[in-house]
Parts: sequence; C-alpha cells; structure tokens
Amino acid sequence: MEFQDVVRKRKMVRSFEDRPIDPVVLERIVANAQRAPSAGFSQGWAFLVLNGKEETERYWSTTMSPERRKSFGWPGLFNAPVLIVCLSHKEAYLDRYAEADKGWTDRDQTRWPVPYWDIDTGMAALLILQTAVDAGLGALFFGMFDQVGFRAAFGVPGVYTAVGTVAIGHPAVTDRPSPSLTRGHRPAASVVHRGRW
Repeated sequence: MEFQDVVRKRKMVRSFEDRPIDPVVLERIVANAQRAPSAGFSQGWAFLVLNGKEETERYWSTTMSPERRKSFGWPGLFNAPVLIVCLSHKEAYLDRYAEADKGWTDRDQTRWPVPYWDIDTGMAALLILQTAVDAGLGALFFGMFDQVGFRAAFGVPGVYTAVGTVAIGHPAVTDRPSPSLTRGHRPAASVVHRGRW
C-alpha cells in the first residue's frame, strides 16, 4: 500500500472479527514499533503483546469491570485478537542523558521541557497503527487508567508507565465510527501556522 493510502485509511476501529492475525504480520507490527524515533536513541519503551483470547481476556478482566463491559458501547472491541500495551520508561532517558556524550550527570528530569519518554512511546504506537493499516487490519489506540492493577496482573515493573493500548484485528463489517467523527477535521488554517502564529 502506498504511504499516503496508509495515512488516509488510518482510522480508529472499535469492532473486530473474532479471528487471529497472521503471526508474520504481528511480528512486522512489533518490529516496526521499535523503529520509532527516540531522544538520544534512548529507546525507553517496551511492548506487552497479548495474543489470543486467553491473554486478551485477562487484560479486559483486569482493566474493565464486568458492569462496565456490559454497558460498553463497542462490545466488538473485545473480539480483537491482539492487544499491544505501549509502555514508557522514564529512567532509560534519565540514564541515557547522564552518559558522557550528553553530560547531564545529575539526571534531573526538570531539564526535560516535555516527557519525551511518553512522546516517543506515542510515536511507536502510531507506527503500530500505521503498520496494521498497511497489512489490511484495523486498530484502535486507547488509554490505560488502572496502572497499578495492570502492572500487578502482568508482572510489569513499576518503572514502566502504560501510555496506552493498541487493539488490532480484522475490522468487523458492523464497525461504526465514533460519534466524535461527526465533528470533522479542523480546517488547516486553524491548526497550521506558517512563519508566525
């Protein structure tokens, strides 16, 4: 698929068919995530890949109560055969920038104007989304709100923060767009400024 087609076709899919993803495609998705840019080539990310009903069900049981699941507006999301949790690792950046070629030996995180560990992990998540589209799959990025419960359920060390999860699978014919899409794209003139604001 041409890159412009990937960008144009990328949308958040909320309903999936209950069928597996080709393992070769899944490995390509994960490999591409690791090609994301990172400050100082810190690569302060990690990915928890949950493949198959048993693993994904444990995720849903941990992160969403049965009551919430019953009333959830997109029950087809629970059919996604793969979930990839994208995790950031702040300490990897502080350690990297304390090395001799960077020179911030104090590891002071106030030197960072924004949390690049989270930003770089978000870029990796976008590569996951784009690779899924390129493979003819659908994907959805969504947030993680129970960090403590998630870490405990999956043995994730406390130095990692789950920036979000990407559900991946074959889009269901019944997938319906989010009501948010009725807003449409903001006009370019309101978001693109050239030369000055």
